[in-house]
Amino acid sequence: MELSSGKVKKACKQKGLRLKEALERAGVSRTAYYSLLRNDSVLPNSLLALADFLEVEPAALLDETVGPGLRARLLLRKLERILAEHPEADRDNVRHTLLLLDEPPVDRLERGLLRGRALDLHR
Repeated sequence: MELSSGKVKKACKQKGLRLKEALERAGVSRTAYYSLLRNDSVLPNSLLALADFLEVEPAALLDETVGPGLRARLLLRKLERILAEHPEADRDNVRHTLLLLDEPPVDRLERGLLRGRALDLHR
């Protein structure tokens, strides 16, 4: 799998950022970025060798879902960026909001309706 400069630039544009600014904020050096672009693959050699032996595309061996460890690290990075821009924000409220935004809207709505019904029963 190759890194697509077009997709990276498109994602930057959607965020309203220039590539240079996105790389700086992500903590990726320009040298590392352009090195990745020159590589035929950004996948580890061991994965490429296994895929080649099994005669499948490397993508067929990858799970595209984000595991809990990576999800937590991404959430913490997002939390830190938000708090850096808005130091007056409550850390727990921002974290809770980010967790809620990660859930499907229907699930959030159902949980909210359940809470509302529970509160109504206690009156």
